[in-house]
Amino acid sequence: MICEIHLSYSNISFALVKVMVAINLPTDVLRTFLAVIDLGSFTKAGRLLGRTEPAISLQIRKLEELVGLPLMDTTARNIKLTKEGENLARYARQLLVMNDEIVARLQKKESTGSLRVGLPTDYAITFFQTALANFTKAHPDVQLSIHCEISDDLLPLFARDELDVVVAMYDGQPPPGLIYTWAERPLWTVGIESDAHQRTPVPIAAHPEGCHYRVRMIEGLDQIGKPWRITFSSPGINGLQQAVQSGFGVTALTQRTLARGMRVLTEKDGFPPLADIHVGMFFKNTGASTAALLLVNYIMQALKDSGQTDFLRLERPGNVAVVA
Repeated sequence: MICEIHLSYSNISFALVKVMVAINLPTDVLRTFLAVIDLGSFTKAGRLLGRTEPAISLQIRKLEELVGLPLMDTTARNIKLTKEGENLARYARQLLVMNDEIVARLQKKESTGSLRVGLPTDYAITFFQTALANFTKAHPDVQLSIHCEISDDLLPLFARDELDVVVAMYDGQPPPGLIYTWAERPLWTVGIESDAHQRTPVPIAAHPEGCHYRVRMIEGLDQIGKPWRITFSSPGINGLQQAVQSGFGVTALTQRTLARGMRVLTEKDGFPPLADIHVGMFFKNTGASTAALLLVNYIMQALKDSGQTDFLRLERPGNVAVVA
């Protein structure tokens, strides 16, 4: 928030002074905001938080007044966030994860219980499996149940509360529960000793329909009029890697999933650049356990340690600080 102050004395006007005033967003208001989003109604949020529906509505209005922006579309029949509301929700999730983990560590709360984690078979699954294995060693009292599917199958399970934490790729409007997001550039790859990229039509090794890599490859080749056909289909990254290494076809992988015996194809080889893929971590703060908070931060730290530092910046709704 910027306050403009004009001072004048006699006929002399002094220079304009601008003062930045921080807006403090109470964590209880942010929790109410996320509860409404996660549960899909003011009534359900009120039941969970032990408040009346008018009290929940009042807190949402208070939050909108604090940031000076509309956060929810009041004309929609169901809960629908404005663009500013979506941005604030992602920040709020990150801030509350940090807040709650600090409290848990200071109070020395034990990390116990079970967590259901969804991992994408179509994106860096080996990396995440290794990270989760290290997490269980560090937190032996937390029981993890890992569910592996392609991204488009994981997100509906998360929406139905059948998974607690999910890593998945998405296109277009980010699904609810997004807490961190980053971009990956798919790369055309072929076996070092393979001539698959020179064949007509181009043989493609791909995940089943619905996979974001598959869509990117087909759209890219169609745009330049290059004929193609699917010669190998597998739901897992390992299957595609082996198919490419064996010369069954070309495929698209990210830098993180390139394997030995492969090389990257470029425009010089007749293959167009592919559009970025958005990857996100999805998590609902409402009712989250200490173990879930630790896991979210553990995965993010593992990504940062591996060199993934280009997490997408979210649009700030103002100069915002959070207070407990």
